[in-house]
Amino acid sequence: MKRFIVVLVLALIPVIPANAAPIYTFPVAGCKTSYGKYHHDYPATDIKTKFGCAFVAPINGVVEDVSTKDLWSGKTNLGQHRGGLSISIIGEDGVRYYGSHLSKIEPGIAPGVVVVSGQKLGEVGRTGSARGIPKPHLHFGISYPTQPGDWEIRRGVVAPWRFLDAWKAGKDLSPAKTVARAKAKAGK
Repeated sequence: MKRFIVVLVLALIPVIPANAAPIYTFPVAGCKTSYGKYHHDYPATDIKTKFGCAFVAPINGVVEDVSTKDLWSGKTNLGQHRGGLSISIIGEDGVRYYGSHLSKIEPGIAPGVVVVSGQKLGEVGRTGSARGIPKPHLHFGISYPTQPGDWEIRRGVVAPWRFLDAWKAGKDLSPAKTVARAKAKAGK
């Protein structure tokens, strides 16, 4: 009579939640906001809100660029200084997210720091070329990564309003494909 030994092997299979895609967060938390579908001469938006409202990471990522000094001067109006206090992060989706005209940058926010979606990065203000504007706002741009300090690209290459609308409604709409098309169109 033959005997068979049956061995059961239990494998731990990771459970991947249905929402495993990056989780997006509207970039201003805890305050009423408004924003337009157009910006003056390049794709971006100004999210109008109260002074001091929290600018938060719209996605998990790594801080790429931080401008901690407001170097803007109305006499020179240099493009690289127009944002005043600003932060760029590279999201886990490969997209660069940029917020500027901040009144404050949170302690510890520096290039290379890992941030999570919804983490406070700074506070909305009127630095840079927004100094003379009565209503504080967050200039918000979405672009593809380039070299740190590349102000022309980081300020925005795709219109963010469609994504902002989705994130505000709690939907997980990724700008990654739109940004990839903009990058290809630019020949980068």
